[in-house]
Amino acid sequence: MNHYPGLEQMLPAGTSSPPRVSIITAVYNANQYLDACIQSVLNQTYKNFEFIIIDGGSTDGTVDTIKKNQQHLSYWISERDKGIYDAWNKGLAAAKGDWLLFVGADDLLYPHALQSYIDHIDQHARQDLEFVSSRIELVNDDLSPIRTVGERWTWKRFRIDMITWHVGCFHSRRLFDTYGVFDPKYKICGDYELLLRPKDRLIASFVDKPTVRMRMGGVSSVQLFGAIDETYEAKVRHGVFSPMSGYLLRIIRKTKVTVNQFLGRG
Repeated sequence: MNHYPGLEQMLPAGTSSPPRVSIITAVYNANQYLDACIQSVLNQTYKNFEFIIIDGGSTDGTVDTIKKNQQHLSYWISERDKGIYDAWNKGLAAAKGDWLLFVGADDLLYPHALQSYIDHIDQHARQDLEFVSSRIELVNDDLSPIRTVGERWTWKRFRIDMITWHVGCFHSRRLFDTYGVFDPKYKICGDYELLLRPKDRLIASFVDKPTVRMRMGGVSSVQLFGAIDETYEAKVRHGVFSPMSGYLLRIIRKTKVTVNQFLGRG
């Protein structure tokens, strides 16, 4: 368990402090990507943030990379965990920010990312926002582009599909204070389940530009089916669908995935 001074913006005396951001990265054996991720965080134009890394007990040199950069971290730890949402919860427990952003070890923030969010939140201060999403550029391992994803949050769309991608999202501290932390029993879709809790009461907004590049590895049918099972279990759990409707929609979605893969559509 390691604490270090966080990075904070230097302000003239007598000025109010801008919102502090906690950036949390969960990592496990991703050393080949981690240093670039760290540099993308350190290159932010907005400086009032702390950086937290939660490692799941890596054995590939990840811990050495963390130690090399520990002067830039407010907190880091390396120990076995129960998955990404357990790791995120550890980060939440250590975080002191007003807003929280979860960045994968193989993701790369654009330098303007934090400032774009903070400007947007400031422009919508009267709305008392809980959640802000953006567009995400999906890329291959070599950073060549695949497509841009991410939509404006609406309950009508979100209850059907995960239209926001966690790496492109700002979460207010109040969101977790009100609705709780991530449920670690979910292994793939815990971020979706969290946002199902408030349902249409979520106070959300949208930054209509890319803030991050997100690497997409090969996704197997097993992973896709696991994600489908988890999302529909969560929808039934929170009363979005009845058990029967959830079961039928789950079968329909898996059938579509199978057909698309057979036709080579991914």
